[in-house]
Amino acid sequence: MSTTLTIDIVSDAVCPWCYIGKRRLEAALAGLPDVVADVRWRPFQLDATIPPGGIERRAYMAKKFGEDRIAAIHERLTEAGREDGLAFAFDKIKISPNTLDAHRLIRWAQTIGAQSDMAERLFAMFFIEGRDIGDHATLAEAAADVGLERAVVERLLAGDADVDAVREEIATAQRLGVSGVPFFILDGRLAVSGAQPAGV
Repeated sequence: MSTTLTIDIVSDAVCPWCYIGKRRLEAALAGLPDVVADVRWRPFQLDATIPPGGIERRAYMAKKFGEDRIAAIHERLTEAGREDGLAFAFDKIKISPNTLDAHRLIRWAQTIGAQSDMAERLFAMFFIEGRDIGDHATLAEAAADVGLERAVVERLLAGDADVDAVREEIATAQRLGVSGVPFFILDGRLAVSGAQPAGV
C-alpha cells in the first residue's frame, strides 16, 4: 500500500545547497519505495536586489562574503557536492543572475508536470555549465529541454506573466518564517530546513 506525500521545496536556482538538497531528497525517496512523492517547487530569492541583467560574479561574491573567503566557501561546497554526485564548477560562473524569471519558468513547468526536471536543468546550467540563467535565451533553451514550447516561453518571458504571482509566493514563504533555503514542507505540516542528510 503506497502513501502519497506532498513535498513543497522552497528553493532558489542559484543556491548550491538547494541543488545538494534535491539530491539528498531523491536519495531519501529512493529508500522509501512505498512513498509516492508529489514534489512542488516554490520560489525564493536569496537576493532580489540583483538587477535583471545580473552582476559580475566575482565582484558580487567578494562584496557579499569578502574576497579572502570565496575560495574556502567554494572548496567546502565542492566537497559537499561531490559526496552527492555533483561536480560544481564555480570557476565557470561569470554572472550572478536575478532569478525571478527562472522562478517563472519553474512555475510554468508545473503545467506539464516537469517542475523537478526544470529545477534540475536550471541547477545544472548554472552550477555545472556556468550559464547565465537570468538570460532569456538560456531560459528558453532550458524550457525546450524539458518539453515546454520554446516560442510560447519566449513570448511569456518578454512580458510580465506571473511576475506578481511569483513575488507573492516568495512573500508567503517569508511570512511563514522561511529565511533560508532549501526549506522542505512535508504534507503542509512538517518542516525541514537546510540540505539535511537523506537519513534525516
